Amino acid sequence: MSFDAWLTKNPYIENSIPTFTREEPFSNLLMDLQTKGWSVQDDFFSADFTQALMDEVENIQNAYMLQAGVGRKQDHQVVLDARRDYIQWIDPDKPIKKDFLKMMETLRVALNRRLFLGLFDYEAHFARYEKGAFYEKHIDAFKGESNRILSTVLYLNESWEYGDGGELVIYDEHNPEIEVGRYSPIKGRLAIFLSECFYHEVLVAKKTRHSVAGWFRVNNTTGKTLDPDQ
Repeated sequence: MSFDAWLTKNPYIENSIPTFTREEPFSNLLMDLQTKGWSVQDDFFSADFTQALMDEVENIQNAYMLQAGVGRKQDHQVVLDARRDYIQWIDPDKPIKKDFLKMMETLRVALNRRLFLGLFDYEAHFARYEKGAFYEKHIDAFKGESNRILSTVLYLNESWEYGDGGELVIYDEHNPEIEVGRYSPIKGRLAIFLSECFYHEVLVAKKTRHSVAGWFRVNNTTGKTLDPDQ
């Protein structure tokens, strides 16, 4: 039995919700990353698992979310000209959050086995873009200056239609003026890309838009510096 096939038959039990419906949920994603450095996969998780995540983020009141900014947790700075979304970091304090983080940990292992990236951990937050919110073109990590290696975005929106805005735009690795993909934030769609290589942006949302944004990281702890959270 393949590693992916084992996953489909052994869902995590915090929620007793099957995580995947595909027999090999990681295979296309891994191939895309190996050949072009980014991938967009529809219906990545099972419908029930995705719905549980949607229920969780939709029930978060704005008062319990932070105005998103630039910089990692402890270096967070609000820059409204750059982005206007709200976030809540995901901690394993509820069953569905535990299951999601466990599943991304399993993906981390698969990525290291296939691509030898040396990924150490994963961090993520729920994101809410209300009407009029956006995130200007940016890159998640500058070469040699960050421990973020792979960026992920999982979309949690029901009945998203053409004209609702909020699309993710990905730009060419070698020429950030060339658009290589534009994707609506539809329910269950996962985007993943090399953090240092691909500029991207979120176009203005015409209605409330939810997602999970996350990063697979390497450990940059040295003899003089302790990597944050480690």
